[in-house]
Amino acid sequence: MRIAIVFGTRPEIIKLSPIVKSLKKRYRKNLLLVHTGQHYSPSLSSVFLNELALPSPDLNLGVVEESNGRQVDKMVSALARAFKGKEPALVVAEGDTNSVLAAALVSAKMGVPFAHVEAGLRSFDLNMPEEVNRIMADHLALLNFAPTKTAVGNLQAEGVDRKTIFLTGNPIVEATTKNLHKAKKSRILERLSLEEGAYVVLTAHRQETVDVKPRLKAVLSAVAKFKEPVIYPVHPRSLKMLKRFGLFNKFKNHSNLSFIEPLGYLDFLNLCSHSKLMVTDSGGIQEEATIYKKPVIIVRNNTERPEVLGRHGVLAGYSVKKILEAYKQFNRSGGGKPFAGSSPFGDGKAGHRIVERINCFVDSVRQD
Repeated sequence: MRIAIVFGTRPEIIKLSPIVKSLKKRYRKNLLLVHTGQHYSPSLSSVFLNELALPSPDLNLGVVEESNGRQVDKMVSALARAFKGKEPALVVAEGDTNSVLAAALVSAKMGVPFAHVEAGLRSFDLNMPEEVNRIMADHLALLNFAPTKTAVGNLQAEGVDRKTIFLTGNPIVEATTKNLHKAKKSRILERLSLEEGAYVVLTAHRQETVDVKPRLKAVLSAVAKFKEPVIYPVHPRSLKMLKRFGLFNKFKNHSNLSFIEPLGYLDFLNLCSHSKLMVTDSGGIQEEATIYKKPVIIVRNNTERPEVLGRHGVLAGYSVKKILEAYKQFNRSGGGKPFAGSSPFGDGKAGHRIVERINCFVDSVRQD
């Protein structure tokens, strides 16, 4: 029996890596890896796969960036063609991207069971495309792998069948912890002339941030006032918007703000884990901050990861004032000193639990 794993972005590759490695040992050629092409870059994607010791995708659907509706439509059509006549026993996807929604929809249309890793996250903001993707994927899934008790509660509150819900933790914990030792070999701090614990990492890539000039300008204006150097690895699409809004030229020569090209996984891991704090609109970076035990300022109006707030994170929105208040708050409380306690996203065994449940499901199908 064949299992298909569908992904389209680098964060999905990272979180799925422990699951892919384990499933590959059992299913070998019957494990089909499908890259939708959502955020595909030949150089960066191959670097991520190599650094995570993952095999190359069996299929790349080549669905490049488009409007949300057109992109999902093309992905569904491409996946349907890929699966036609050789339907997998199970389709697995992770997160809240258009790739996940497409995988869930084509599974439902073809009558193939769907498993959703990172189920149950809710921002309660239906204006976010990702929120719609999450809800639809969860309600179409036969296996919902929830990372936290809060996520389990969200699913139950929506009437999702309790038999489909499994509390597993988030595989980001083991993916990060197992690769931190590899990241020590990175020389990114030397290349950027940075000292450990004496700089800030900024990531901003979401449409609601980079596509709205006042928001993007506010974030950059705020971090430009920080005392420490601020390093911003810029996604190609974000760079396009920075230039369109005239913000690239405005800030590129600022004394403490550096725009750099996107980094490989291990370089980025090393950069973040040795930072003083992080400023981000990314869900994955919020999770990773709890693993590095670093403070994080969240430049969004809401978060589907409330577990981060308080000890590790502050929700600052797109307000220069609130971002600077959060920055001062963390400086008063010890700056980059590690936080005590473990990550709220699990004990580093999520991948094992997910694979065990997948194997049980496949074995039950075989018996039928």
